[in-house]
Amino acid sequence: MQRMFLKILAIALLLSPAGYGQSLGDIARENREKKAEDASAAPSKVITNADLPKNTQPKPALPDKQAEKTIAAVDHRSAQQRLAEERAADQWKKQILAQKYRMATLQARIDQLNASIRSENGSAQFEGPVNRYQARQMQQVAQIQQQLDEQQRKLDQMQESARRAGMHTAVYDP
Repeated sequence: MQRMFLKILAIALLLSPAGYGQSLGDIARENREKKAEDASAAPSKVITNADLPKNTQPKPALPDKQAEKTIAAVDHRSAQQRLAEERAADQWKKQILAQKYRMATLQARIDQLNASIRSENGSAQFEGPVNRYQARQMQQVAQIQQQLDEQQRKLDQMQESARRAGMHTAVYDP
């Protein structure tokens, strides 16, 4: 008896949404009606080129010779300007590369001094100098490192100045 009751209840539950729910056709019909109402309420207008106002102010016409001279002068100025910009870019690039070369030279000198300081059991920089010669070399390394840091600051300033001058990355970071 309980099984029969459960079957009837299950069938009733399955059929109840079908009786109360909207069909897909009803939903589509409602959407069409809404679109029709929206279209009738505000008609859209297509604007073409014919609807736009024409330019009533004519361009001033230059005589042919005068126009050619003006164009030639503008071309000459722009060519000169391009040459000046290329020269400036080359100058910035040369200065920055020279600065990088100075820094590389200082770094090579530091590496050379550090290699000569090394003792048999490790590095004298961490153990402390064994003799006066190593102590002097360590002082030289410290002085050159300060010079290298100063050169790095100069390079950074040069690169920033070139960037602010509108130079391309290839110029200020070759």
